[in-house]
Amino acid sequence: MADRTREVGLSTDLYQLTMGASYLALGINGRATFSLFVRGLPPQRSYLVAAGLEDALDRLSELTFDDEALAYLRSTGQIRPEFVETLRDFRFRGDVWAVPEGRLVFGDEPLLEVQGSIIETQIAETILVNALHYATIVATKAARCNVAAPGKALVEFGLRRTASIDAGLVAARSSYLAGFVGTSNVLAGERFGIPVSGTVAHSFIEIFTSELDAFRAFAGTFPGDVTLLIDTYDTLRGARHAAQVGRELAVQGRHIRAVRLDSGDLVALSNEVRAILDDAGLPEVQILASGGLDEHDLVELQRAGAPIDAYGIGTRLGTSADVPSIDMVYKLVQFEDRPTLKLSTGKATLVGPKQVWRRRDDIGAFVEDLIACRDEAAPGAAWEPLLEPVMRGGTRLMRPSLTEIRDRHRREIESMPASLMPLDGATPYPVHLSEKLQTLQAQATETVRRRELGVTT
Repeated sequence: MADRTREVGLSTDLYQLTMGASYLALGINGRATFSLFVRGLPPQRSYLVAAGLEDALDRLSELTFDDEALAYLRSTGQIRPEFVETLRDFRFRGDVWAVPEGRLVFGDEPLLEVQGSIIETQIAETILVNALHYATIVATKAARCNVAAPGKALVEFGLRRTASIDAGLVAARSSYLAGFVGTSNVLAGERFGIPVSGTVAHSFIEIFTSELDAFRAFAGTFPGDVTLLIDTYDTLRGARHAAQVGRELAVQGRHIRAVRLDSGDLVALSNEVRAILDDAGLPEVQILASGGLDEHDLVELQRAGAPIDAYGIGTRLGTSADVPSIDMVYKLVQFEDRPTLKLSTGKATLVGPKQVWRRRDDIGAFVEDLIACRDEAAPGAAWEPLLEPVMRGGTRLMRPSLTEIRDRHRREIESMPASLMPLDGATPYPVHLSEKLQTLQAQATETVRRRELGVTT
């Protein structure tokens, strides 16, 4: 527990603590509201999948500083000693409103808003952005893969290329909540209850004097239905060896579950492998393909009619290769009763605590979103709120299961308008500001411009 405490408490940027020390010295600790959102969307994304919230709330609950952490902070010589001492009793006691995991969100919409004392809400920044950023980009990439290959089983294979073991866990969880059916990551299987999947590496095949002997050896020692990797030497010859082993297993009342292709022209090879398996009387054996794939490859394989039943998606998912980062920020939007904002070019912020309302059509598809002030009533009966209270006074209010989150995401995808489905060139989804928020924004902008720049708009 001490190690976890130190890890969470010190997982921050120094300036969060130096600001806190200055606030304490100045006697400033009024109530603040921070909003976490993504500035716009990168051109390669038409939506984002909210993810990482459960981890973020756990971190807030565990955000404390033990003796060793305090000793280290003193040793830096950059934090006032009296502030370091106050951290001994630090606990996050604020409130959090958030978009539940699995839901779709768009640019400039708050994913999460935090309210509490300025010191505690400032200290929370780094761990919250860190929790949501990577989880959201991976969940979004995974969702796009599922949209690209409807009806196909997708398995997450990315652990060896993620930035760390912890990142591998986040990738497995985020891809599963976004519709993947399993992972190769055994720790993720144990921790989150995600089905685990795998076969053998090429090295297993290579240590035997023949590929056929290797297939027989693995099939004879694996307790269930096997998946055979058939591209070590020659894929079509490997498929024939797999078919031979499949017929041998059938005599024993056992089966080959799938064969795996990991290289080459997947369209041509999958068609030829399918024919080999079918001719051998093994139409039930599935074809699983892998090898540097992502949603763009899946679209092309689907268009070509490749008879592939399942895909292993690894490196490009775990690194979100085409969009490895998004402009996710955490900004002060109100201090005490005063709306606050930035006016920097391209980085202006929306003032005040907010709610996001979503309107659906008669069949349940999304039509438009409205960013409004938190205290505004629903625009109408067809609108639903996205932000929900998830923590009050530092206490979590709910803890949904991963299965519940996964089901929520499935419903979101089913409700996504067709205009958002294309991987490239999707029609931008309409997001508007309420009249009240526009008025409040204009007033706050005028006040700041007059005060800081001596000009009026």
